[in-house]
Amino acid sequence: MTTVVAVVIPCFCVKDHILDVLARLGPEVTQVYVVDDACPQNSGDFVSERCQDPRVKVLRHTVNRGVGGAVMTGYAEALRNGADVVVKVDGDGQMDPCLIPLFVAPIVKGQADYTKGNRFYDLAQVDRMPAMRLVGNALLSLVAKLSTGYWNLFDVTNGFTAIHAKVLRHLPMEKISERYFFETDLLFRLNTVRAVVVDIPMDARYGTEISNLKIHKIFLEFAGKHLRNFSKRIFYNYFLRDMTVASLELVAGSGMLLFGLLFGAIHWARSITTGTAAPMGTIMLAALPTLVGLQLLLAFVAFDVANMPRRTIHVDLPD
Repeated sequence: MTTVVAVVIPCFCVKDHILDVLARLGPEVTQVYVVDDACPQNSGDFVSERCQDPRVKVLRHTVNRGVGGAVMTGYAEALRNGADVVVKVDGDGQMDPCLIPLFVAPIVKGQADYTKGNRFYDLAQVDRMPAMRLVGNALLSLVAKLSTGYWNLFDVTNGFTAIHAKVLRHLPMEKISERYFFETDLLFRLNTVRAVVVDIPMDARYGTEISNLKIHKIFLEFAGKHLRNFSKRIFYNYFLRDMTVASLELVAGSGMLLFGLLFGAIHWARSITTGTAAPMGTIMLAALPTLVGLQLLLAFVAFDVANMPRRTIHVDLPD
């Protein structure tokens, strides 16, 4: 049976690149949804007037909803029209549509529920990435490993993705962040349904496009959302759904580490104030719980890394 592949392209200030992106879509693509996210350049009208590809359908937002909101509009339309796999490609020309078969293949073969690009596989290509993007992606990827639970992934903000329609239907679309946190929040939601995610090596293309993402403006917002998702993930996976030895390691380790640090800090401050050295027993009473607590937390992290989803779920989900 032929796999119906739909491509969603969010558009905001990409008028100079969108036609080239559409022209490079291969025959494996059945449906294309260009989502004009209240673009000031009227990208939707531009595509309607200049693109003759019958696969292309333009969707429009009257109010800008951000990249996530635009993608989810495309997702919903693709599901309504019977897509099996939905691919998301940016309209700024940084992603090569010729790679779409590589993103779709692991899903069709039952090896993944969701695939995403990774620009860090080839170290020779990393040198081409602007320094600020390189550092920013590295830091975001490290934090995202904690909040999403996908320790094997990198370049988490990469927007070149593909997802099986069955998995997409099981995600709470109305709860997913609509703006720049979209890709990371989607990974968190995928972890809650135990979906298998696979990285696809790719090269990045950088031209004259200008990023709308300003790190200094979204830092606190991202930090808060990462903390929220991390807390939810730990609660869902280790206390609500199941309780394992890792649950005990987390509780005991956190308690002992907190006690050791607070107890040590109090007596350290008292020693400085009085000028009297703390007794050896007091030092040991602070150090031992701290060390044991740290070891227990490291054991929990090791369990969490090994507990990543490894069995695809779309093969078992109903149509």
